[in-house]
Amino acid sequence: MYTCAKCGALGCTKGDLERTLKDCPSRNEKLQAEAMEKYGDAETKAIALNAACVEAGGYCEDTRLVEIIKFMHRCDYKKIGLAFCSGFINEARVVTKVLEYNGFEVISVICKNGAHPKADLGLKPEDTINGDPESEIMCNPVGQAKVLNESKTDFNIILGLCVGHDTLFIKYAQSPVTILAVKDRVTGHNPLAAVYCSEGYYKNKLYPEDPYR
Repeated sequence: MYTCAKCGALGCTKGDLERTLKDCPSRNEKLQAEAMEKYGDAETKAIALNAACVEAGGYCEDTRLVEIIKFMHRCDYKKIGLAFCSGFINEARVVTKVLEYNGFEVISVICKNGAHPKADLGLKPEDTINGDPESEIMCNPVGQAKVLNESKTDFNIILGLCVGHDTLFIKYAQSPVTILAVKDRVTGHNPLAAVYCSEGYYKNKLYPEDPYR
């Protein structure tokens, strides 16, 4: 069982495998050989190389959005899919404007595409926000993926999809995907705020007396 998050030495980050846990994935030669073999694939190698160059070129200077723009230019992606949450419509408009200014064609699709009621999923009133599964519209990340697949996008960006909905979009999208922003309504879409405050303001929420099973 690998437990990298509990490693204190982080020898892998220094190229020193003597300073690693006994059960370290770096020591699994078969696994590492198979992983490195994947970089022989042209697309995989191009993504890895361009990601490294973007990281080095704007380290601690470029924002996430700027990094995405530079990465897409380096990969020569032209047609970009934007899968966004309906609650991020204003942000989606700004992102689309920025991407188009930077030379990209943007195909955007909202989470509520299809206008399917939550009743179609078999949800009960108590499992909806407004208490009426017949009128409350479900999020349709599979539909978002299919729209962008049909549009033959080169690359897709997720903007604010809910937990689980982002999972389904990534599962069904045929083109490479990155995430510009994730949804966290409580922290202003900054989920690491809870991590940074895990021993303070958010301690009782993250470590409840009766934890969820």
